[in-house]
Amino acid sequence: MPRVDWRVRFAALALVWGFSFLLIKVGTQGYAPFHVTFGRLLFGTAVLAAAMAVRRTGLPRGARTWGHLAVAAFFLNALPFSLFAYAELTIPSTLAGICNATSPLWGMVLSLVALSEDRPTRRRVAGLGVGFLGVLTVLGAWQGFAGVDAAGTAMALGASLSYPVGWIYVRRTLAGRSESHLSLTGAQLMLATAQVAVATALSSGVPTAFPVVPLLAVAALGVLGTGVAMLVQYGIVAEVGPTTGQMVTYFVPVIATAAGVTLLDEPLAWNTPVGALIVLAGAALTQSRGTTRRVTGPIGPAPAVPAPGTQAPHTPDPGISASGSTTTAVPPAPSGAVAVPPATAGTSATPPSAPDGDGTGSGALAPSPTGRGARQP
Repeated sequence: MPRVDWRVRFAALALVWGFSFLLIKVGTQGYAPFHVTFGRLLFGTAVLAAAMAVRRTGLPRGARTWGHLAVAAFFLNALPFSLFAYAELTIPSTLAGICNATSPLWGMVLSLVALSEDRPTRRRVAGLGVGFLGVLTVLGAWQGFAGVDAAGTAMALGASLSYPVGWIYVRRTLAGRSESHLSLTGAQLMLATAQVAVATALSSGVPTAFPVVPLLAVAALGVLGTGVAMLVQYGIVAEVGPTTGQMVTYFVPVIATAAGVTLLDEPLAWNTPVGALIVLAGAALTQSRGTTRRVTGPIGPAPAVPAPGTQAPHTPDPGISASGSTTTAVPPAPSGAVAVPPATAGTSATPPSAPDGDGTGSGALAPSPTGRGARQP
């Protein structure tokens, strides 16, 4: 069977992540937010479990590793997925998708504070200012934020902030592990599912009815946006590289807006698309390469090129490439299943952003041989 061209898979991935916010909105029309989050995680975990079984991949070992994965699962899956679901009770899916695109902006701020190797540049600082100007444009700041639900918007922005918090934690605790990306990500989703299951039992209980359309939306959100999307994104990054693979995240808010307006009849004022473009421009600037720093002494051998299907080896001093330059990862993707990257040279902790993740789509960051990837919404 011929392999599907990566451009077709790229377009399909952008559509899946772009529609994730719409699926969340539809899901919350029939189920409580925690039910939607639990369902998407359950279906997503089932997909990864099936992939692990087919590839005969085992779960990671060690209590310390599972403890770190539990923290990562909370900040990268359980918390942002739940916040996006609650946010969309009161805000349009279009606004949620745009808020998700602010993850790289939060990531830059946090990485400058938490990671000494992540140096600011004028371009990245300018991108930060441009990005937050875009947020104010989307919210209509000059109108006193009239018509914008403050609580729902704050939850969506909080979900976007949760991703870089989790990414930096992963960078500090799990980078360079010998386990495969699939093993670590599968375990992470399992833990997130268990966390949300407890929260759902304590707050929402069991649904009293099971409306079909919202249930199908939740199933699609989990299977496609959280499970399959993560596997597809990994294949794209492995085939064409992280620079091209990460570009999918910039299509997500555009597709999310188009889907919400055309299929859910959500209102669209001029400032929403204009502000979204400004946010994306700022995010792109914050992800630009930093200036080159000279290295006066040897930093060790260049990392070996991993064989197909294997993880890149750990190298010292993550965040600094052989030439001394620093690079940033893209924002998280909507699937929300963020794979743990190896601590290879040339990576940074700024997470890629995806729609519901919620990425705002899936919220998952696909792994790549270089340790960079695009986040799911």
